[in-house]
Amino acid sequence: MAGTGTGAGTGAGRLEGATCLVTGAAQGFGLGIAERFAAEGATVALLDLQADKAAEAAESIGHGAFALGCDVADPASVAAAVEEAASRMGSARILVNNAGWSHRNMPALDVTEDEFDKVFAVNVKSIWNFSQAIVPRWRAAGGGVMLNIGSTAGIRPRPGLSWYNATKGAVNLLSRSLAVEFAADNIRVNCIAPVAGETPLLATFMGEDTPEKRAAFQATVPLGRLSTPRDVANAALYLCSDEADFITGVVLEVDGGRTI
Repeated sequence: MAGTGTGAGTGAGRLEGATCLVTGAAQGFGLGIAERFAAEGATVALLDLQADKAAEAAESIGHGAFALGCDVADPASVAAAVEEAASRMGSARILVNNAGWSHRNMPALDVTEDEFDKVFAVNVKSIWNFSQAIVPRWRAAGGGVMLNIGSTAGIRPRPGLSWYNATKGAVNLLSRSLAVEFAADNIRVNCIAPVAGETPLLATFMGEDTPEKRAAFQATVPLGRLSTPRDVANAALYLCSDEADFITGVVLEVDGGRTI
């Protein structure tokens, strides 16, 4: 796969020489992915609305990582971040669309119009924004890799998060559709669908984060626990590495068996 690194078997990291953008990288799954990619030899740009927090994370990561403020729902902000990242590390050959948001767990008709618009803008329109900004660069360069972070909520939805569930169903399906459309350009597109995890959105998903609610949710996961940034980062590393150069259009469930 063009530009994703030297591959396994060279003694180098699995993403040695790769240039990567990770959105929502100041915390949670995005931070875990950024840390793992950098440890495997990639130069990583951490994009986040919380620019100061992303800068602290980038400094902690080292390995040439740097932070950029970015509102993934705003096309102009996305275009500027992609351009700035290219000026600092060369064009990114790997993009991880991780940034996400959710309304609180509540009845569907209680979600406001502003909340509805925001969840679709952050979770779905962001992929449109980044596709517009980066796919032409990949076509000119001969290829690239996009990884979208969907959710088991888009596979096995439950009441209380209906509009959020809909956005993640869109992300899951959009990843497969773009994989087919962009394949002729040597652009791979895959998706990870994690079960709810140890991230700042957990309380939002559950309505409130209490030991009782955690225990009840974990009881629905056959392997008996929530997902972690490490779980998602491990899956992301494989899908974005040369080891997966014949893998595209996959929605990989990182869910401990939740969707079975």
